[in-house]
Amino acid sequence: MQRDPDDLDARLGETVPRYTSYPTAPHFHAAVTSRTVDGWLDAIPADDALSLYMHVPFCDKLCWFCACHTKQTHRYEPVTAFLTLLRTEIVALGAKLAGRGRIKALHFGGGSPTMLRPDDLHMLADTLRAHLDMAGDAAISVEIDPNDMTAEKLDAWAAIGVTRASLGIQDFNPKVQKAINREQSFELTRDVVQGLRGRGIDAINFDLLYGLPHQTEDSVGATVRQALTLAPDRIALFGYAHVPWFKKHQTMIDDAWLPDGRQRLAQSQLAARILVEGGYEAVGIDHFAKPGDSLAQAARTGRLHRNFQGYTDDSLETLIGLGPSSVSRFREGYAQNHVPMPAYQRDVVAGQLPIAKGIAFTPEDRVRSWVIERLMCDFAFSTQSITQGFGKDAEDVCREADSLARAAPDMLVRNGDRFVIPPDSRMFARSVAARFDAYRRTTKKAHSVAV
Repeated sequence: MQRDPDDLDARLGETVPRYTSYPTAPHFHAAVTSRTVDGWLDAIPADDALSLYMHVPFCDKLCWFCACHTKQTHRYEPVTAFLTLLRTEIVALGAKLAGRGRIKALHFGGGSPTMLRPDDLHMLADTLRAHLDMAGDAAISVEIDPNDMTAEKLDAWAAIGVTRASLGIQDFNPKVQKAINREQSFELTRDVVQGLRGRGIDAINFDLLYGLPHQTEDSVGATVRQALTLAPDRIALFGYAHVPWFKKHQTMIDDAWLPDGRQRLAQSQLAARILVEGGYEAVGIDHFAKPGDSLAQAARTGRLHRNFQGYTDDSLETLIGLGPSSVSRFREGYAQNHVPMPAYQRDVVAGQLPIAKGIAFTPEDRVRSWVIERLMCDFAFSTQSITQGFGKDAEDVCREADSLARAAPDMLVRNGDRFVIPPDSRMFARSVAARFDAYRRTTKKAHSVAV
């Protein structure tokens, strides 16, 4: 399909959510409290399988591209104090669950969870096992900053049962690394990968970025080709989200250093082509996986999901977040912990879960959430499936889809009982999903660009 240049520029410049949730986090509100979440926890079935996310909100060096909730510290004392609070939060959660639910998946994120010292990591793992029902075969994953790693830390992560490691790379080009304050050589990354595999952690993910300052097609291509020599199982290829109004440290990146929308598109398309030619399968809008990886298998069979960690084959309905800023998903709605450490500390010390805000699902939210997730994962949804799942609550959304397909066939087409995003428009899946976002009709929030 030949696109009108002005239309392409408009699409590239559109700002839309990443849709790792629906409703999205800017629409959470304070009516959801710790008491609300206590009720949601009480409703968890005794034999329910649960996911757990643990947020470590510290880094020893702040990367200027980062939009995560984290704080730089050169001292370990704040980390020690935080871990005391985190263990207290785990104990409180265990008491509220009262034996209900079994942890089948655990993810350590941040920040930089690999800042933790080995003894502290073992103590944290012991607290989890003592107060929560941790399945012996639980999938345990961790986000790794290779600059943090030592042989002793690698030993500790392996000892607590990590099964998958995700390494932040972004770009191997020294000029780009300097501009984002993330200096990390290929050799360092290679050594950490070898250290993980040597300890039996064979499932390796890489995070790469396009749209960074000073990046070109040549530099992006070179980084992707270098990354492929290390044979990761999965690669996440994200577009840099330049949101200096949200993350002030991003003002360290001069806007003049950034590629424009068309350059970002060219970088992403080149990287995707190299990955597919390298034997990886495209998964959703920004992930790639080896054909035998469980994420690729989930994508092929319609079992792919999306949550705050991005694309996942984790089908568990309940995800409980621990630590400041963590988001939980229950069958009834979303809840987010306090972001500021003083508020988080106040509630934890008081013996309650540190809930700042959230949102309870309405019947309409559930329908739109399902449609948006399927569009983001499968680039399509079936009217038969949505009707079987939601009955009359799905009628308005189906009418909206039919109207969009008639008005903008470049975004959505009808094929029998399926609405499908055309292959040439799949890079704009976030923009298509936004057409089904009822909250955006009444409230405009600032987000990153669509590609």
